[in-house]
Amino acid sequence: MSKDKVQIFDTTLRDGEQVPGCKLDTKQKLVIAERLDSLGVDVIEAGFPISSPGDFKSVQEIAALVNNATVCGLTRSVKKDIEVAAEAIKGAKRPRIHTGIGTSESHIKHKFKSTQEDIIERAVAAVAYAKTFVEDVEFYAEDAGRTDNEYLARVCEAVIKAGATVLNIPDTTGYCLPEEYGTKIKYLKENVTGIDKAILSCHCHNDLGLATANSIAGVINGARQIECTINGIGERAGNTSLEEVVMILRQHPDLNLDTNINSKLLYDTSLMVSDKMGMVVQPNKAIVGSNAFAHSSGIHQDGVIKNRETYEIIDPKDVGVSESSIVLTARSGRAALAYRAKNVGYELTKLQLDAVYDNFLKFADRKKEIVDADIHEIIETSQIDMSNLA
Repeated sequence: MSKDKVQIFDTTLRDGEQVPGCKLDTKQKLVIAERLDSLGVDVIEAGFPISSPGDFKSVQEIAALVNNATVCGLTRSVKKDIEVAAEAIKGAKRPRIHTGIGTSESHIKHKFKSTQEDIIERAVAAVAYAKTFVEDVEFYAEDAGRTDNEYLARVCEAVIKAGATVLNIPDTTGYCLPEEYGTKIKYLKENVTGIDKAILSCHCHNDLGLATANSIAGVINGARQIECTINGIGERAGNTSLEEVVMILRQHPDLNLDTNINSKLLYDTSLMVSDKMGMVVQPNKAIVGSNAFAHSSGIHQDGVIKNRETYEIIDPKDVGVSESSIVLTARSGRAALAYRAKNVGYELTKLQLDAVYDNFLKFADRKKEIVDADIHEIIETSQIDMSNLA
């Protein structure tokens, strides 16, 4: 059975760049955009063209550069925004305008000082106007996570009639629980007339650490696009992490969902974005963190040395990491020490290993981590016959 395709909409260059101190210049954006295209993302949200002349230029140059992905420009439901975005992306092989407006009671009352009916009118007008420039128009219902489902369905139905091809259902504040967000997507799938004419899209924020879980709940319930960023970077606590959703779908074939992402480029792409943005990836970050495939507990190390799958559900090579890492600490056992010693040229017998291990523990208690140079010193200062060693 062929798998359903989940489109990957990457917003590293727009939502991801909203992290304080992570501003990119046009040259850096072009390098990242080219890599995202090679990675296999379906849509690159290149920026918010009206926000500044620099952003307009970046979107324009990305549109001209990208060969495979759709290039998207963000707008508010404002005519001038839409006109500027259309101009910025007109050189793209596959252009998309991403326009929208807030739909939650909070946004309607406090942000727009408006009414539900007026918001629908403004949404329809924005989509219809964008449609005069491009065929592919995505509509975002900002703060959909906190929007009443019945009203949200009315908004979606109206913008589909106006020509929207994608419906972005953002959990803008990262408020939803996965079951709640999944139920929202399911409700729209079942209650919006004409929903078969548009793709439902998940755009989840990580304020409560649930962005990835919510996005997966969304696609399980019928969404077919996930909006995400490399390393999960983005406003406040960040966005859905691209590498996480891609590998979750790949590791759960029973979901019958997959993406076009070349996962072997994930780790290198993570390093590239981290370097360009000056934003360090936390070591325990899933999939691409420096500790994602590192083992320091003796029990875990023994299991991984015997069979990698004992403690690893992903082959590191599948995400571009050369191999698992056996880290020597005071928690490591004999199997790990023997393994690392062999890697640097020492084939230890059981009796030799016992003697060296006692010396190793003394070193390990003084240091956080034992490196290759330490192994030589540990073996050379142990009371063993070294005639059969390197």
